[in-house]
Amino acid sequence: MSFQDYFPVWDQLDAGQQRRLLDSLSFQTAPRGTILHDGGMDSAGLFLVRTGQLRAYVLSDEGREVTIYRLFERDLCLFSASCIIRGIQFEVTIQAEKDTQLWRIPPAVYRSLMAESAAVANYTNELMASRFSEVIARMEQVIWKRMDKRVAAFLLQEAAIEGSSEPRITHEAIANHLGSHREVITRTLRDFQSAGMVRLSRGMVTLLDTEKLKALCT
Repeated sequence: MSFQDYFPVWDQLDAGQQRRLLDSLSFQTAPRGTILHDGGMDSAGLFLVRTGQLRAYVLSDEGREVTIYRLFERDLCLFSASCIIRGIQFEVTIQAEKDTQLWRIPPAVYRSLMAESAAVANYTNELMASRFSEVIARMEQVIWKRMDKRVAAFLLQEAAIEGSSEPRITHEAIANHLGSHREVITRTLRDFQSAGMVRLSRGMVTLLDTEKLKALCT
């Protein structure tokens, strides 16, 4: 499938705008682990995911990572182009969580489309509001929720994303997602294992009792 099939408001652009957008695109393959945008970099452009999975995270003063949202097929990443979001006050790092194919849209081109097209402007504003809602919800979890609740919710989310009750993920990776220490995650997972909710093995957490995990999240 082509870019036209993935860009949500393609049919609402005129022929000149469509041509300008297509002429400016670059297509990129990012192997798992690739840093596509470092918080300290200049605007990297907007990423539209064709296949794969991206992770957006921030770093604490102590160097701990906290995932603020993830991007999947057809998702558009705005925070890699901070110049699109005026007044943004935090630095976001974008990393490929899986082998990913994406299109990169230059910020200047996208800004011009926003200025000319009400459809692009409205879509961008709605997406921006949705992303900020995700960020606020994640920060509320970090501030207010106990770690066992956060780990349980993360495991359920990871299983849903992978479509498997045996998500392949390390304790270190979970700690990076949740802004915690590996030792804290390991202790929590061992408590879950003792309660019969999970089974731990190298690089994998098998969910044995999702109902108990869901009850813990409430």
